[in-house]
Amino acid sequence: MTPAMIPVKVGVIGIGNMGWHHARVLSLLKDAELIGVADLDSKRGQLAKEQFNCSWFANYQDLLEEVEAVCIAVPTLFHHEVGINCLKAGKHVLIEKPIAASQQEASELIEASNAAKRLLQVGHIERFNPAFKELTKVVTDEEVVVLEARRHSPHPDRANDVSVVLDLMIHDLDLVLELANAPVTRLAAVGGCSFNGPIDYVNATLGFSNGVIASLTASKMSHRKIRTLSAHCKKSLVETDFLNHTLHIHRRAHEWYSADHGELLYRTDGFVEEVSTTSIEPLYAELEHFLQCVRGLETPAVDGLQASRALVLADLIEKAVEKPAKEISLEKPI
Repeated sequence: MTPAMIPVKVGVIGIGNMGWHHARVLSLLKDAELIGVADLDSKRGQLAKEQFNCSWFANYQDLLEEVEAVCIAVPTLFHHEVGINCLKAGKHVLIEKPIAASQQEASELIEASNAAKRLLQVGHIERFNPAFKELTKVVTDEEVVVLEARRHSPHPDRANDVSVVLDLMIHDLDLVLELANAPVTRLAAVGGCSFNGPIDYVNATLGFSNGVIASLTASKMSHRKIRTLSAHCKKSLVETDFLNHTLHIHRRAHEWYSADHGELLYRTDGFVEEVSTTSIEPLYAELEHFLQCVRGLETPAVDGLQASRALVLADLIEKAVEKPAKEISLEKPI
């Protein structure tokens, strides 16, 4: 592993929207030395070279010769091929979500990571959202009953090669798996396409072995972004907004205030607590964590096995949408 005082030599493969942000943040981190970016687009490569003071490589294989770790932000369909090659070259890998386009590809990536004895971390960035970090602390002392996630976006020009389940809902699948902390035993899903192409709106319900229910909605038909997750607990409702990094806790009070002769003056039915969160950019926190993992000081928040669990559910949800059924009981809990 890299000694603590020496910056990790890192590269970014694929500098579309997300890869560009990876390069931007890495160029600012003191623990990283951004050696270069790799992309087939020469104009974008030259722009990144100038803006981030790094090298540009048309072939990512040439970049691998100069780095010890890479961030892979190519389209999902290429995650497997690029990830396998990077691991075989002995590089630590942070790969954007979803881990791969299929469970078979995910398994092969995990096997390659184990064989090479190199990190395989998956970029489920919402794990590093300050609001989610506070949410996990709050529900530790609560009995969660229902989790309700909503993730809506206008139809984008990016990620149109995969369904809304793999593009958007995959984030919340990972989060509810973490919060429920139990195997999924049953699921149901409905959805469809507004245009020709992959599924672009879905509602899914998951049932966990501990009784928790999760309802997840993802859509690319909205006129605005929505990124919320609510935890309905026996004694409170916790609402989280990932876009604004806010968290509110609704609690019951039922306090009565009356005059001496029993005349009711007013009643408090409940109150709302606003929990303070930090303003740190989630990608900044995620990449700092990745660098610490490369140094051997931390273990990945989302490794290949955890990410593949979300991918299995995503695949089952897509199949349920294509062949609607009231509910699917899982022979082998996930």
